[in-house]
Amino acid sequence: MKMFRPIAIVATGLMLSPAASAQTQATPPAAETKQPAKKETPKEKKAPAAKKTPAAAPAPAPTPTPVPTTTQAPPSVFDNPNPNADLVYGAYQRGLYKTAFDLAMNRAQYNGDPKAMTMLGELYANAMGVKRDYAKAAEWYKRASDAGDREAMLALAMMRLSGRGGAANREEAVKLLASSAKLGNPKAAYNLALLYLEGQTLPQDLRRAAELLRVAADAGNPEAQYALATFYKEGTGVEKDAEKAVRLLQAASLAGNVDAEVEYAIAMFNGSGTPKNQPAAVALLRKAAKQNSPIAQNRLARVLAYGQGAQQDKVEALKWHWIAKTSGKGDPELDEFLADVPAADRARAEAEGRKWLGNK
Repeated sequence: MKMFRPIAIVATGLMLSPAASAQTQATPPAAETKQPAKKETPKEKKAPAAKKTPAAAPAPAPTPTPVPTTTQAPPSVFDNPNPNADLVYGAYQRGLYKTAFDLAMNRAQYNGDPKAMTMLGELYANAMGVKRDYAKAAEWYKRASDAGDREAMLALAMMRLSGRGGAANREEAVKLLASSAKLGNPKAAYNLALLYLEGQTLPQDLRRAAELLRVAADAGNPEAQYALATFYKEGTGVEKDAEKAVRLLQAASLAGNVDAEVEYAIAMFNGSGTPKNQPAAVALLRKAAKQNSPIAQNRLARVLAYGQGAQQDKVEALKWHWIAKTSGKGDPELDEFLADVPAADRARAEAEGRKWLGNK
């Protein structure tokens, strides 16, 4: 069954303001540090809200009902930057982590600012401007959480699930996720949905999982949109609805969720829940393939090999087939279909594949 990834990305405007996997961390360009006046207390502002194949076609087998894993969360990052954010967040955004740490410590100690406490937890957890210390990160997240910061609640919940910064405590994690979700945090709602779907920490409740995913999806979380699309596709916790599934896949795809891009491309290629549009499907498969999705690479190889939705190109097809195989996505049927490719073309395709892997 398909695995959904937990997300513990802290989506705040840090000192001033309050949802996806995705799950990447950017290092902004350096800039000069501005020093704040003592005991400066800026006004709080909200940041904007922030995811079988036939003989001659790339249609996949039906996607099985997913089972998530929530024991290990990726490092959290602060996203949805507020253009009016204060000096602490400004320093963080520019990569001046030591400056952000000093300013945040001052505000946490002298002003009792929960956003500053959350920032300190973030910096300690990710070794930004200070030596990594999960215990101290958990301590600051706890203080911010007790002060009502929903992002700290999410971060601390993910630490409790993984056992970082202290002993694992899934019961506490559930309470923290529920509190954060109640305060409108879509990432917390998504992760809580995974626990209801998993059925270990909490009794399995597919309907409740679907409800929480809908909350997060409506808030624009691409991971939740993709997961809920799978629910509608399979009829998990909701009535099966191919059109709703496709709309959610489209939304998650536009937000950059690679898994959703692949599923949406396949739906368009086959005309499942949406009008058939093979050229657009191939373009989206190509985009996902370049983002290193083995499934997209395999499907792209198939459409190029058979010349459906794109001009037939067996050398290019062999290149993507070879790349997909290096990621564990073999395809015996495609091996057989491309067996007649001349040795020179086969060598060229493999060389291009190696070059692509070396440059990615």
